[in-house]
Amino acid sequence: QVQLVESGGGTVQAGGSLRLSCEATGYRGGGFCLGWFRQASGKEREWVAAITTGDEIAYYSDSVKGRFTVSHVSQDIARNTVYLQMDNLKVEDTATYYCAGDRECRVQAGQWRIADDSPWGQGTQVTVSS
Repeated sequence: QVQLVESGGGTVQAGGSLRLSCEATGYRGGGFCLGWFRQASGKEREWVAAITTGDEIAYYSDSVKGRFTVSHVSQDIARNTVYLQMDNLKVEDTATYYCAGDRECRVQAGQWRIADDSPWGQGTQVTVSS
């Protein structure tokens, strides 16, 4: 069973940086997808970034491209960590950020078409003040 646990949220001023981490246990080998979504209060969930493990191909939504960087480290055969380095943060980046996983990164038309049965983390709050 796959489990995802996020950490690293907090409050930062606009223009600042934060790094989120998500430890994923249960995925074995490579070639699966780990990434991030966010949901601001009163808004729909929005995809942020994703990465294909193994070949480390990264994908970004237009709203964060050039400011956020997604990366992945494999600690052992069934333990992986995905990071989201967020630079030049804006007030509109304020949201709860969720880590998610899937068997592959199906990124089409600027969206990660994540499977309905994909695992999710519990979320971590990011607040950017002006």
